[in-house]
Amino acid sequence: MGTPRVLVVEHERETSLDRMSELPGVVVELVRPGEGQALPTDLAAAGYDGVIVLGGAMAAWEDDLAPWLPAVRTLLRVAVDQAVPTLGVCLGAQLLALAAGGVVVRGPTGPEVGVLTVHLSPQARLDPFACRLPSVVLAPQGHRDAVTRLPAGAVLLGSSSRYPHQVFRVGTAAWGVQYHPEVSRAVFATWLAEHREDLAGVGSTPEDELTTFDERDDALMASACLHATAFADVVRSRAAASPGSP
Repeated sequence: MGTPRVLVVEHERETSLDRMSELPGVVVELVRPGEGQALPTDLAAAGYDGVIVLGGAMAAWEDDLAPWLPAVRTLLRVAVDQAVPTLGVCLGAQLLALAAGGVVVRGPTGPEVGVLTVHLSPQARLDPFACRLPSVVLAPQGHRDAVTRLPAGAVLLGSSSRYPHQVFRVGTAAWGVQYHPEVSRAVFATWLAEHREDLAGVGSTPEDELTTFDERDDALMASACLHATAFADVVRSRAAASPGSP
């Protein structure tokens, strides 16, 4: 068996793997469907051992604004069906839920922005990905949309005070995280500036939230590495156990 390959779907250059760019023991192959790059229709045939779908400013249903989204949802359905380890981040998590039959809408309680906390459920201790995360995750947030119903059979693994579906698993090896474990300070600062009015509504400012980010930066960096390592471990383990592996 060669080094496992992970396909990373990047919707926008501004929303990259960022602090999760080091996935131990795997090869990362980037695809940008918004720039006309084609997505595979069969992950097993294409030889991919994992998939990461990143975030973006568009909504999971806004195919008119992002005409490549149907192909991404199809890719995610294939990943679930083929049990290819998959991680959806923010928009990626919403696309995963939508692709598998869940419901994603404009968030009923308004935008969730800032460095907040996500509490993992007892089921997370038994999950091969979430078991590597702390019981309370520091979670940089920046989203207006929400998964309001998980797909049938999905397992809820983590929640925040306002948005219950923060971490979940679909099938045996596809995970969604509503937050952004990967985001660095520079990128987060630009997102906060775009949410100034939203933050004012909850008595905060971009400057306040950036101060919080700075105060917790070591922990946030460690969290990014932990998410990357946990997912890479799942990919390597599944690849080693797949038929044809030595």
